[in-house]
Parts: sequence; C-alpha cells; structure tokens
Amino acid sequence: MELRHVLAVQHSHARIAPQADAVARRFYARLFELEPDLRRLFQPDMASQRDKLMAVLAAAVDGLGRIEALVPLLEGLGARHARYGVRDAHYDVVGRALLDTLADAFDEHGKPELLDAWARAYALLAGAMKAGAAQASRPVPA
Repeated sequence: MELRHVLAVQHSHARIAPQADAVARRFYARLFELEPDLRRLFQPDMASQRDKLMAVLAAAVDGLGRIEALVPLLEGLGARHARYGVRDAHYDVVGRALLDTLADAFDEHGKPELLDAWARAYALLAGAMKAGAAQASRPVPA
C-alpha cells in the first residue's frame, strides 16, 4: 500500500471512530443481509462482537504504517477465525459489507478515493488473515 492510501484510511477512520457502535451495527446488518448464514457464527448478543470489531479495526488501521509488525498478528487472528468456521469466501462478503458500510458513512467529497484506499487496506488485511488460516490448517510434519 502506498503511504497516501495508509494516510487516507487512517484519517477517515478517525472521522468514523466516534460513531463506532453505529458503524458496527450497520456493518453487521449489511453482512447478514449479504450472507444470512454467517449469523450462525456469532453469539446472539452482538454488543461485545461490535466492540471487538471496532477495536480490531482500529488496531489494524493504526498498524498499517507498521505492516511488518501487523502481519503476524493478523495471521494469528486468521488462524483463530478458521477454528470458528470462517472460510476464505467469507472474507469477500466481509469486505463487501465493510465497503458498503463505509460508503454510507463518508460524505461525497473524495468518496471514491477513500473507498479505493479502504479496499486496498482490506485486501492486505484479509490476505494476511487468509494466510494465517492456511498455515494453521496445514498438517504438522512428523
């Protein structure tokens, strides 16, 4: 990712962070609209899940400037998510829900560039998580 994309994501995240719970609610509503079967992967009470989502998102956004330190954390997160039943195809749906949610949160000024930067950031984050899931599913050599 280019520095301009990192800065765009970080700056725009700072603008939506004060509305974290509302953003998380819209995200999960959109996610379950796109893929209702994913609802089974979550607890009935979504409050703590919304908090976790926004905390992980904030940490990931902050870590974009130090990607070499962020990738191992994301790989570990991907390995844990695989144990919960998350598959590679789910990352595409999550990305779509995230971008749709952000499209609603941003004003029209500069929206295409912001969404492009977020798409790049999400691709990087999801790629690291998928890699972690793949590593965790490999058999350990004897």
